[in-house]
Amino acid sequence: MSSQSSRSSQFRDQVERLVSEATDDIVPIVQLGHPTLRQNAEPYDGQLPDDLLSEFLRVMRHTMHHAPGVGLAAPQVGISLQIAVLEDQYTLDPAIAADREREPLEYLEIFNPSYSAAGDRTASFFEGCLSFTGFQAVVTRPADIETSFSDASGTKIQRSFSGWQARIFQHETDHLAGTVYIDRAETRSLIGQGELSRYPGLHVDAARKVLGF
Repeated sequence: MSSQSSRSSQFRDQVERLVSEATDDIVPIVQLGHPTLRQNAEPYDGQLPDDLLSEFLRVMRHTMHHAPGVGLAAPQVGISLQIAVLEDQYTLDPAIAADREREPLEYLEIFNPSYSAAGDRTASFFEGCLSFTGFQAVVTRPADIETSFSDASGTKIQRSFSGWQARIFQHETDHLAGTVYIDRAETRSLIGQGELSRYPGLHVDAARKVLGF
């Protein structure tokens, strides 16, 4: 058996096991310290049969919703493949949504994604992560990006994102390169879940004055 065939077989076995152990299409999300979160995930090139891929994507989407979150990358469920699912349909206070440039994002499956800044505009906001539960910290990211990715059928797509949609795409794509948001964060801005009430709306300027970042 070739090395590539062996790796594909390993991924197939891992995903079959994960899917079989799901409860109501929900699986555990691994936490910071799990080695898969610090690996460069392998590009997806058909390692999974179509039916198993569909099951895996369904489980990822249900797990993301249950968490709840707006994105989930395959390494977050212990599978080191360049696959992520995104969706943001949550209702927010209009003022907070406007401040964050947060528009609804339809369900999206991305394979082998990449992104680059489209211009010099940046935005700084608090982020959290389903693999680093109980904390949020401020991350400065490009506010407008150009992206490239494939869908489940292998069709290549190029698309522009701005605002919160751009942040979600960057956050999940970073996971596929072994990067967690805290690597990019202002570490003095890190807030534990129990302290969030001190910063209504998570306004960065107010938190900056108190925390000194």
